[in-house]
Amino acid sequence: MVGSMANPRLRSLLWWRRWAKKDWAIAAVGFTVVAFALTLLSNSWRDEPDSEITRPFHPIAASDLVELTLLQNAKARGALCLDGSAPGYHFKKGFGSGANNWLLHIEGGGWCNTIESCSWRKGTPLGSSKYMDRKVPFSGILSSHPSQNPEFFNWNKVKIRYCDGASLAGHPENELKNGSALFFRGQLIWEVVMDELLSVGLSKAKQALLSGCSAGGLATLIHCDDFRRLLPTDATVKCLADAGFFLDEKDVLQHWTMRAFYHDVVILQGLAKSLHKDCVTRMEPSKCLFPEEIIKNINTPVFLVNPAYDFWQIQHILIPEASDPHGYWQKCKLNIHNCNPSQLEILQGFRGSMLKALNEFQKNKEGGMFINSCFIHCQTWITETWHSPSSPRINKKTIAESVGDWYFSRNVVKQIDCPFPCNPTCYHMNFTVFSRG
Repeated sequence: MVGSMANPRLRSLLWWRRWAKKDWAIAAVGFTVVAFALTLLSNSWRDEPDSEITRPFHPIAASDLVELTLLQNAKARGALCLDGSAPGYHFKKGFGSGANNWLLHIEGGGWCNTIESCSWRKGTPLGSSKYMDRKVPFSGILSSHPSQNPEFFNWNKVKIRYCDGASLAGHPENELKNGSALFFRGQLIWEVVMDELLSVGLSKAKQALLSGCSAGGLATLIHCDDFRRLLPTDATVKCLADAGFFLDEKDVLQHWTMRAFYHDVVILQGLAKSLHKDCVTRMEPSKCLFPEEIIKNINTPVFLVNPAYDFWQIQHILIPEASDPHGYWQKCKLNIHNCNPSQLEILQGFRGSMLKALNEFQKNKEGGMFINSCFIHCQTWITETWHSPSSPRINKKTIAESVGDWYFSRNVVKQIDCPFPCNPTCYHMNFTVFSRG
């Protein structure tokens, strides 16, 4: 199977591997690699082999492809991607009982923390609409098939493209005037996208859900309360962050790698203005970019979907390349089944840190969570992990079913999995499949 599909995807993967050798590798790899890898479903991903997962639950049809819409007044309002091009989104109109309901999903793709990394990024779809696919498939939480997406299939659905490198929170005042030709306009992009969607029906929403994956999940948390303020007071409005709960944790060499990285992002793009005012007056603004602090100040109901063994966080927060110069962790980082007992003990400690960071949130009556024990990253935007016969489950519930129970207030949903390797329904990323090429 790998051989028959390898060429374009492996070329893309080689791009990822080259990029990962740079100091700014942390910028976008997790989101991109998931997209490649989930198209190569392999029995080796599951703790128990299941032949059904070797083919997609629902193949992509022409009707699943949704056109890119560029913001009409982006340049007039200064809402620009890193390279100065117009931002965009994909919109599929709701129907039937969902005609007045809206689901927005913010694309992920890491961050850039230096002029060098942002300059490189502006030549990719994560920094310029010039390189974005004009059509993208809507699957998982964006699917219009009730079998894939039982709760939200007929809602108005929007995928917001991510092209600013700072979780839609940067400010132009910090743009350098040294000829770098970079535009830090994330906050403006958010505002102009919202204005456009409000003008085409979002302002009349009866029910709405703002969601996002990875850096888009972080953007969801940053803008959650603002999203609530924009909509009618009698509307049901909630937020869902998928793989967006990034930990403020030391790496295996006891360095604050992620904290230092976020500090650079905040300074470079002026994110402090988009973060909670009380937080930035009490502590270093970069600490206020971590979800553990953000969720303390969100008033809108939030649901967190996160794997306890998030491969992106393990590869970039816990074991960044610089902390493993001799490659002791290399096999473990590629496939969790390759981890030795002492490495697994450290990974279990990382899971413990995540649960500790979520301790207060667990007491939030309106909050929900689905923390499974899978070695994966984003799980809501792909059918196989969102809702299918072979989806990951906790207490026999898929992510989609758990989110539905929470959104429609059918049950209190605080799903926390037992430690790895206890859950046989997990998809586990296996990057050795690529490294063999």
